[in-house]
Amino acid sequence: MSYRFRFLTVGLVNALPFIGFGFLDNFTMIIAGDYIEHTLGLFMCISTMAAAALGNTISDVIGIGSAFYVEKLAEMSGVKPPKLTPIQLEMKSSRRAANMGRVIGITIGCLLGMCPLMFMENEPKDADKKDDKAAAAAAPVDVVVAVHGK
Repeated sequence: MSYRFRFLTVGLVNALPFIGFGFLDNFTMIIAGDYIEHTLGLFMCISTMAAAALGNTISDVIGIGSAFYVEKLAEMSGVKPPKLTPIQLEMKSSRRAANMGRVIGITIGCLLGMCPLMFMENEPKDADKKDDKAAAAAAPVDVVVAVHGK
């Protein structure tokens, strides 16, 4: 097995579980954040960013709980790590290959985890602003005139 192929394999072996982690993280964050925004956000008046942060918290907790299963699924893919000596594993090129694989894997997983966005109905933000302005203009206004000294 050639030197370059070994390090490509190191990258691939490290990328596979991170594809799963990235997918689960984004998928869960989007679903949970949207649900929180449309339920808790309505009566607690939390912002979209607060709902996203709460969704991220839920996603992180689920990610911790699913780590074992994601790693097992990646192992079941059949991709085996190359046989490297401990010295080869500590080489800068091995660490770079592993880290690059993780970066590429998490990026692919996060992009795939955005798939719930394709099925969500989004209203344009400009329509919300126009509706708010129209409602404010139509609302009755109580004018209180204070006369000093009378």
